[in-house]
Amino acid sequence: MSPAAPAGASPPHARVRQPQARLPQVRLLPDGRRLHLQDGPIDLIVEAFGPRDAVETAYRAAVRRLTGLLDALCAELPRLRAAAGPDQPALSDAVARRMAEAVAPHAARGFITPMAAVAGAVADAVLAAMIAASGPALARAYVNNGGDIALHLAPGTSFVTGLVDRPDRPGLFATATIAAEDLVRGIATSGARGRSFSRGIADAVTILARDAATADAAATVVANAVDLDHPGIVRVPACTLQPDSDLGDRLVTRVVPPFLPAEIATALARGVAMAEALRAEGLIAAAALHLQGFTRTVGPLRQDRDTPLVTDRPESPP
Repeated sequence: MSPAAPAGASPPHARVRQPQARLPQVRLLPDGRRLHLQDGPIDLIVEAFGPRDAVETAYRAAVRRLTGLLDALCAELPRLRAAAGPDQPALSDAVARRMAEAVAPHAARGFITPMAAVAGAVADAVLAAMIAASGPALARAYVNNGGDIALHLAPGTSFVTGLVDRPDRPGLFATATIAAEDLVRGIATSGARGRSFSRGIADAVTILARDAATADAAATVVANAVDLDHPGIVRVPACTLQPDSDLGDRLVTRVVPPFLPAEIATALARGVAMAEALRAEGLIAAAALHLQGFTRTVGPLRQDRDTPLVTDRPESPP
């Protein structure tokens, strides 16, 4: 007679079922070219250009990479919501670590957490999986995570990207061309009218940088810098709007009143100074800052030959 198995042990023939990761929602958009992937707050539009088999391989890789990604980040949320700096807790997940790396250069300037780079880091990770799976066959590809975009450009190729000055009222005011030789592979936008909280008053700040995570973190910092001391600005503690916000009781902007041209100039100048500092440090390639119809730019924004960088907008205030 065989000895009895220890209490609670599985019979020798039993197989332990491992929990399966939740699959993201996946659908091809009506144009037949773009892939829509969604898992909780992660909402991606993906497009790849190249031979059909390479594109299909890239799309399958995108689905695989997104599967379980949100769960991995959620497992590290307490650490991801901690302030960046020398005491930043260690992180296990690769995307979480990239988020921390992207915000680290900004820690000395003030409070920031890895969450400031989450959308860009997710876009970068999904794009990297697509390129790794398809090899050199893809000429171009992008992953757009709610406006924070990771780009792949083979030599000799380019993308024309649209610039918006009001994320809450999407509409292009200009286009800019990003060529492979520009080494820009990330675009991100932040501001008081975006989907995330901002401590500044910018309608939108768009950053071009070497990858989407870097652009995402920088957009947060520059948008926070576009600011004024003005009695009409309404700010409330972030935790009153979202109890688990990484910003805690720090004030975030909720209402921005109309400003005089001189006030707009002052606010934009503060943001421009921050963007120029980041560019001098090699963290960004270019920036476009928007506030109430006025636009300031930093760095070379290569524009579409047929489209002026700023159209139907007042000249920048003095």
